[in-house]
Amino acid sequence: MFDVNELILKKAKEMGFGDVVVLSYETNRRQIRFANNEVTVAKHWHEQKVEVFVEMGKRIASTTITELSPENIEATLKVLKANLEKMKPKEDYYGIAEGPFKYKDIPETFDKAIVELDDPSEYVEIAINAALEEGAKRVAGVLYTDHDKIYLTTSNGVEAFDEGTGIEISVRAFVGELESGHGTNSVRVLKKFDPESAGRKAGEIAKLAKNPEQGPEGRFDVIFDPLAFANLLSYMGWAFSAFAVEAGFSYFANKLDQQLAPEIVTIKDVGNLPNGYGTRKFDDEGVPTKETTLIDKGVLKTYLLNTSFARKYGRETTANAGLISPRAWNIVLEPGDYTKDELFQEVKKGIYITNVWYTRFQNYMTGDFSTIPRDGIFLIENGELKPIRNIRVSDNMLRILSNIQGLSRESYHIHWWEVSTPVSTPYVLVKDVGITRATK
Repeated sequence: MFDVNELILKKAKEMGFGDVVVLSYETNRRQIRFANNEVTVAKHWHEQKVEVFVEMGKRIASTTITELSPENIEATLKVLKANLEKMKPKEDYYGIAEGPFKYKDIPETFDKAIVELDDPSEYVEIAINAALEEGAKRVAGVLYTDHDKIYLTTSNGVEAFDEGTGIEISVRAFVGELESGHGTNSVRVLKKFDPESAGRKAGEIAKLAKNPEQGPEGRFDVIFDPLAFANLLSYMGWAFSAFAVEAGFSYFANKLDQQLAPEIVTIKDVGNLPNGYGTRKFDDEGVPTKETTLIDKGVLKTYLLNTSFARKYGRETTANAGLISPRAWNIVLEPGDYTKDELFQEVKKGIYITNVWYTRFQNYMTGDFSTIPRDGIFLIENGELKPIRNIRVSDNMLRILSNIQGLSRESYHIHWWEVSTPVSTPYVLVKDVGITRATK
């Protein structure tokens, strides 16, 4: 793929482009889907694609190329050039990173055992059996294995390579039509994979959720399960991007150095997190990834920056470059002092939400949003859990942050299709959360 990168870079320079970034991906992904307690589908994908970023006279554009013949590459670059010539310059564009860089190996990001794994279905059986042992009647879900190679070449002297693996499982367990639970496990090395914990949690929640009644409306203290709060933090990862701030899609705009949460709240983006599902050696400009504290003891300290935004704001890049907009790698909410049981004991009357989906924003700039709890939902009364259903969280992201009251010591790394930016989070107690009915 480096040969393809060099060809694209050479052609681009011949056509008069200035800054050029060529990022090639070679991916091998396996999928095993299961339903009604047995494997139903097994698939395998091999894909090669190239993402290209170009600049000419402060005009910028990017595209993805999947047909990698020299003829198609040249034709694509010509189209990019023709489009750029019609555009106005982006006067606040300040270039890409100057290489070369040195990179350190990040522990637990590549495992040959995952590459050589012949039949991952044994892990599916472990998850199914664990859920059934906890009382589930039906179990469904999906398991993926990933083997990715990344090749980066830029016009500013960067040539970099990274190779990674991953294995993850998402399990849903059912007791009846209305009772379900969800568990996940996502790791980069096989020895740390724990499909049993995912199946067991899904089965436990489904069994607890028997015979749910219509949930109440009002404002309640809410304990968010890591799976549920990871969903909110994953969306927050986008709001931290300087691009989102300037484009009018972030409730963090004009909030730098302000106290947005209690002192117990520290949120980081960790691009070099060992065993993190989003971990990479370098960002899209080739800058070595690192740990960036976004909210420190409740205070917003920085946005996610690439080189251009960093130069504009007089700061250093946070090594979060995407080809156009900075992005998060692994969002980490630092854990707290409570055990899980102690956190529940803090709630005299509230709600425990184990999972959410369909998170939607009514106003990106203010942070007004709603999300629908799914799977087990429970009313907490004096330490007891009573199953409920059909509620919606209707609140504001900034208010959720400011109302965090407690964090568990246990933290969990979450990644599945509703949490596309990986998140590490504890159980989270938030006071005074708005709850409405999901259905009439």
